[in-house]
Amino acid sequence: MEKALTKVGSLKVGGLWISKKAKEELSNISGDINKFSSTVEDKAKWIFNKLKGKPLKSLPDLLREHNLPPGLFPENITCYEFDESKAKLVVYLSSPCEISFKDSSVIRYATRVKGILLRGKLTGIEGMKTKVLVWVKVTSVAVESYKSDKVWFTAGVKKSRPKTAYEIPQDALRVEEF
Repeated sequence: MEKALTKVGSLKVGGLWISKKAKEELSNISGDINKFSSTVEDKAKWIFNKLKGKPLKSLPDLLREHNLPPGLFPENITCYEFDESKAKLVVYLSSPCEISFKDSSVIRYATRVKGILLRGKLTGIEGMKTKVLVWVKVTSVAVESYKSDKVWFTAGVKKSRPKTAYEIPQDALRVEEF
């Protein structure tokens, strides 16, 4: 009798484990679906605006208008969205990539880079890193004035770099992971 109760008890514990594992998998799947859904929604908005006849400037032109260097992002972006009312910029790339600039700095980009684009600065950046000794998240990029010859990157600490290194958009090299 004790053996039978022990077997039934172990089945319940095993069933609980299976149930917990199933919940985890369902949670992972729903997270993936939500992520995919938001990407599809973003792309659909971009296509809709294109079809609606809203002409988009090139990303380098948009950056120039906001007094930022036009080569801040790779030349080979997939597309970008700019919501003027919220100043929200989203840049899409086909894969994680990086650029080595003339000043020996290296910037790595995720497949989607987001930030708030204002005159002379891009703040609240997500999806951009720079290599100091290790990879560090870039949180803002700023140019102090129209005539300034420096770009200020904030990645833990604020550091200036020559603006001329970022004047021309370059093709980025694909990397395995952001």
